[in-house]
Amino acid sequence: MKDAMTQAASNPMYHPASAPDFVPAPLLRKLQLDRLQAIVAHAYERVELFRQRLQSNALSPSDIQSLADLAKLPFTTKTDLRDTYPFGLFASSLKDIVRVHASSGTTGKPIVVAYTKDDVAVWTSVMVRSLATCGLHEGDIIQNAYGYGLFTGGLGAHYGAEGIGATVIPMSGGNTDRQIMVMKDFGVTAICCTPTYFLHLIDRASQLGVDLKSLPLRAGVFGAEPWTQSMRKHIESATNVAAYDIYGLSEIIGPGVAIECPCHNGLHIFEDHFYPEIIDPETGKVLPDGQEGELVLTTLSKWAMPMIRYRTRDITTLLPGSCPCGRSLRRMRRIGRRSDDMLIIRGVNVYPSQIEAVLLEVEGILPHYMIILTREHGLDQIEVQVEVTAQVFSDRVGTLEALSDKIMDTIERVVGIRIKVTLVEPQTIARSEGKAKRVIDKRG
Repeated sequence: MKDAMTQAASNPMYHPASAPDFVPAPLLRKLQLDRLQAIVAHAYERVELFRQRLQSNALSPSDIQSLADLAKLPFTTKTDLRDTYPFGLFASSLKDIVRVHASSGTTGKPIVVAYTKDDVAVWTSVMVRSLATCGLHEGDIIQNAYGYGLFTGGLGAHYGAEGIGATVIPMSGGNTDRQIMVMKDFGVTAICCTPTYFLHLIDRASQLGVDLKSLPLRAGVFGAEPWTQSMRKHIESATNVAAYDIYGLSEIIGPGVAIECPCHNGLHIFEDHFYPEIIDPETGKVLPDGQEGELVLTTLSKWAMPMIRYRTRDITTLLPGSCPCGRSLRRMRRIGRRSDDMLIIRGVNVYPSQIEAVLLEVEGILPHYMIILTREHGLDQIEVQVEVTAQVFSDRVGTLEALSDKIMDTIERVVGIRIKVTLVEPQTIARSEGKAKRVIDKRG
């Protein structure tokens, strides 16, 4: 191991905080098994729902003798968190819990998650490793535009940025003009926010006459929502920012579950703390590396609220082979869609990410769009409203119609049905300061 770590330390992508990223795979697997056995025993002892499910399947913690044995255990779902609201899945007493966060559920009660002091330390460490992977370090000035409060994004990024020794500007979300002023006046070198909000910052900076390319801003850590390679190209062409995709979810820990390295060859999962599986979303069967399916995560070191085989509903692939960066951590393909964001239109499965990928490849189209679902005479209808540049919108009507027809043809080839496309002038579609709302369902 010493020789392996010495070699890792000579890697130009190495940072002292990143040492666990380069641990040889055999040692990593042993660490995972030790932690898995401990966390399963802890959950069995402290969480009634988990204990009952194991007992009903004639299982006990002693049945976990290998990492492959994890597949014997039952899944945990978001419904379990809602059904046990607020504290039913806690595995630590309240006196040991130092932090509670909650996700903003679209219906009903929010999802409540908890952290012990040690859990917060783990969260901080994986966020430090995330930022180090993006090339950030002591001396950087990081503007944190994720929302603070019950949402995990703000404080997760904040602790990581402080932990790496950077200067943190805790802007939170919103107040876009002030964000741009601070970015310019404070010499910000990196920003953390949702990718769609950064698109809004790009637009607004242009309106204010601020050239983002003239600023020292060099890195963006974008997460909390799926985004496409086309959006990355747009961000990087409009700025000098290297755009990094960060992945996390409140139920597991918050941001910091996985991150892209400069190779942009998938996201490295911090699998010494979060064990990944890919399953067939219909059958629950574990799939081999390289096959697409639903990501399932098990927390290996979260004591307040361990998640055993949590079904994320995110669709991805565990990528085979190694990354040129030298990390031993496995990689997953970036999340492009969720199993529960699929739209079924006249029997055809349509994902918003498919539509976005088409739109952002068309010259003159802006990265702001809305999908509107309606029902006419018993049939589902879908329309995409998308902004175009002021120059395109001012062209002849025939030019707009030709562009609209071209986009409709391309979308039809990709998704298999004809979708109405309406081109609208800039600033027509409402902007988001957090996660973008891309679909409006008016079908009743």
